Amino acid sequence: MASRFQHDFNKLNRLPPYILSEVTEMMRAARRAGEDVIDLGMGNPDLPTPDHVVDKICEAARNPKNHRYSASRGIPNLRASICEWYQRNHGVELDPDGEAIATIGAKEGLSHFVLMTIGAGDVVLCQDPAYPIHPYSVIISGGDLRNVPLTGDTDFIENLEQAVARTWPKPKMLILSFPANPTTQVVDLAFFERIIAFAKEHDLMVLHDFAYAEICFEGYKPPSILEVPGARDVAIEFVSLSKSHSMAGWRVGFACGNRDMIHALTRIKSYLDYGMPQSIQIGAIAALRGPQDCVDTNVAEYKARRDALVEGLGQTGPGQWKIEKPLATMFVWAQLPEECRSMGSLEFSKRLLTEAGVAVSAGIGFGETGEGHVRFALIENVHRTRQAVRGIRRFLRQFQES
Repeated sequence: MASRFQHDFNKLNRLPPYILSEVTEMMRAARRAGEDVIDLGMGNPDLPTPDHVVDKICEAARNPKNHRYSASRGIPNLRASICEWYQRNHGVELDPDGEAIATIGAKEGLSHFVLMTIGAGDVVLCQDPAYPIHPYSVIISGGDLRNVPLTGDTDFIENLEQAVARTWPKPKMLILSFPANPTTQVVDLAFFERIIAFAKEHDLMVLHDFAYAEICFEGYKPPSILEVPGARDVAIEFVSLSKSHSMAGWRVGFACGNRDMIHALTRIKSYLDYGMPQSIQIGAIAALRGPQDCVDTNVAEYKARRDALVEGLGQTGPGQWKIEKPLATMFVWAQLPEECRSMGSLEFSKRLLTEAGVAVSAGIGFGETGEGHVRFALIENVHRTRQAVRGIRRFLRQFQES
């Protein structure tokens, strides 16, 4: 029977169609039909959480005192361990009481901060392509989104300058993420110095999503925006343990930086949640303070998968697809092969699924600037990745030989 519910969900109606879900639904249908589909689409880590972290969570879960409501901003020892991580990895000294807060994953923290601080008429600048929650959080909050192209052949900060010059009222916030998802683009500390100077000149809050802080290769070490002197005057940074410590399902993240911005996030979270379950917070302390060889192991596995994909596709011969190796993240960002560009990234992704048995994410799903590209997520083991390479090369061969 058809529903007679007539209310109009205004904010829901403002959201654009979630393009990335189209290929996901096709993949699920194919698997229900018994087809073997190799999933390189959604960035859902498959590597297990380290044993010492799981053991600590289980131990804490058996303690009745951890069965009660917790603190939405994180228990004191977790906030202290977050600050120790910043000091150890980035040489940044933070106050655990005023400059750090635990979040239920970086996505929750960032989206709730935007919800708290942005309203109708507020303009937010966001890099494009971007991880979807970055622009969508602005739309959900009722703000006015301005996408700023992030491409390899333009200066992003010059693009920001042009966006500010053409925008009225003046922007209130800038949302960034480096190493970038989906593009895998990396930056150095000098880039963040320019960003902070730009933000101070234009009176902008800066949100930096640092989800791939520790997934990096070939000696590259991503800088934290908080390493820049004066960054805490304008910036807040979000970090996640989802990839570095394979804790995606546990939903562990944190935010650090400007005291007023941390206070705003603390206020909204105090109304909305009681934080992570306390046993998971205790497990997060074990992850941050315990042995870090698990991070090295994860990085080595992602590198092996990256190499299997990029080197396999790049081998000379029919079906060759030359792609640059990323220096960070658990993704590979690839421009469509020349012979396939006319079909666009969404149609290419659909055909790759149906004809090669490989699911990838269409670049257009990350913003207009992402068109003409696809994103591979390195979430299948090396054997399955090589199997995907064979299927993709067979698929491309028909175009190159036609």
